[in-house]
Amino acid sequence: MEGGRRAEEDEVAGLRSDTGRAIGFSDAVFAIIITLLVLDLRIPEVPPGGLLHALLDQWPVYLAYVTSYLYVAVNWLNHKGTFHRVRCTDVGLQWANLAVLFTVALLPFVTAVVSDAVQHGNRFDERVAVSCYGMLGVVLSAAWLWLYHYLSRHRELLQSHVPASFFAGERLRAVLGVAAYAVAGLVGWLVSVPAALLVLLLLPAFYGLSSNGLADLRRRAHR
Repeated sequence: MEGGRRAEEDEVAGLRSDTGRAIGFSDAVFAIIITLLVLDLRIPEVPPGGLLHALLDQWPVYLAYVTSYLYVAVNWLNHKGTFHRVRCTDVGLQWANLAVLFTVALLPFVTAVVSDAVQHGNRFDERVAVSCYGMLGVVLSAAWLWLYHYLSRHRELLQSHVPASFFAGERLRAVLGVAAYAVAGLVGWLVSVPAALLVLLLLPAFYGLSSNGLADLRRRAHR
């Protein structure tokens, strides 16, 4: 009773607000990020007859674009699934959300670094670029961990049908992301750049399938 009264008082005082503005702003950021990814796809300047060869030579650009597009799409799906369960926001949640958006917004830069290194750099440049991509994945997963942890500690922000344990469980997905992207970065630096790129391409598939939560993924797996 007292917690409910305090929540109502916070909303009246302007400390809490509905999720509309946070979702609208976040969707706009995701749309801009995807647009920026496309800008790295350029028509090569070649003499007549050399277009096909030049287009095929740009395969690292296409691979980096597909990987990053999937990564942005999966983050958008996760964001949508998260805020579908949120009733209202407060300052702490808004900062956690901004941290997620900040790290996702770095994807176009890291994507361009990877595609340029694979196209024009040497083996050392490729290792540096792929390791940077893996490091960004670690930071982004850590931002999601912050957001999930915050929601797990603030049940009053959630929809009434969402169990208190849901976001506590979602922290596991974020921890797995921190570990998996760290491993991908290390594989790219120490072992094999192609192997690291394969891991970075496969990870969004897992997070896409589990975007509605690990519990939902387990439910679908047992059908």
